[in-house]
Amino acid sequence: MNTKQTIAAFLTLIGLNAYAQEDSLKILPVKINPNLTISGYVETYYAYDFNEPESNTRPSFFYSHNRHNEVALNLGFIKAAYDNGSVRANLALMAGSYANANLAAEEGVLKNVYEANAGVKLSKTASMWIDAGIFASHIGFESAVGKDCWTVTRSMLADNSPYYESGAKISYTSPSGKWFVSGLVLNGWQRIQRPDGNKTLAFGHQLTYRPNARITLNSSSFVGNDKPDTEKRMRYFHNLYGQFQFSDKFGLITGFDIGAEQKNKGSESYNIWYSPVVIAQYRLNDKMAIAVRGEYYSDEDEVIVSTGTENGFKTLGYSANFDYAIFENVVWRLEARSLNSKDAIFLKGDEAVNNNTFITTALAISF
Repeated sequence: MNTKQTIAAFLTLIGLNAYAQEDSLKILPVKINPNLTISGYVETYYAYDFNEPESNTRPSFFYSHNRHNEVALNLGFIKAAYDNGSVRANLALMAGSYANANLAAEEGVLKNVYEANAGVKLSKTASMWIDAGIFASHIGFESAVGKDCWTVTRSMLADNSPYYESGAKISYTSPSGKWFVSGLVLNGWQRIQRPDGNKTLAFGHQLTYRPNARITLNSSSFVGNDKPDTEKRMRYFHNLYGQFQFSDKFGLITGFDIGAEQKNKGSESYNIWYSPVVIAQYRLNDKMAIAVRGEYYSDEDEVIVSTGTENGFKTLGYSANFDYAIFENVVWRLEARSLNSKDAIFLKGDEAVNNNTFITTALAISF
């Protein structure tokens, strides 16, 4: 018996679903019992920013893969998921630069909670659930889990809208699986805990239509105040995207975010921001894929991204991506990306410049 076979036999003996292959050992998600699954994810990366930031931290509007010139962990988590058809629960604990950047405002151990929620099915005949806790965001087509995205780094609209949320939601999936609708009560805009002095809840919706396996259309929203009540400013935000798989090889994603926030408490005037994005992916074969992205982000009044410049944050970006699936659950990725802003919002040494070019490579393993 060789080493791989010995490991596989041991994992099987202790209850892990594993098997040895000639060129890899693959560990599948662990079934502790028919209703409980243990899984995990690790994504390491190296990014080189040609502006060479002194702090080794990339510009503040990047919340994933934001460390310069170092081998770093973007996201690693271990997850337990329970579902017996009537009740369900998820608990995932994480570490990485994603957690440090995105959960900086959260207290204590909450910074390391990727997901913690529980739900109960409301109907014996329909797929209707109520869930409460900490969730991945209902907004957008990109998530913190890089392997599920077509590009190594997240788009500007994804990095600057919620990755996670906390609260409660009721959801319904149609018998055909074509329609999904959800209503949410939230603690705020990417919040586990509400800010001190904020006594208002926020709300959201999600509506997804999948007429077939190749088309997904989605509408998601957020409505609420994310500031103390003394500075209350209502925020209205909508995300719309479509994902189209035209063939086994070619796919396209188009997305558009738009938001409006009151300029002052009680004001009838609003600051507006918006962001369109297009991503095209072509699969060269079963193991390799390439993708290109074009995007723009306009936040002249600096609601989301603060620059302190005359025109605020108005930035155009484009990128090229290459993926290679080493094994079914292991992918190596490479991306070149460039951003160009109307104002000189980036630093290159002591000089303010209006462009930023960087490369990122990542290795993602799921188990």
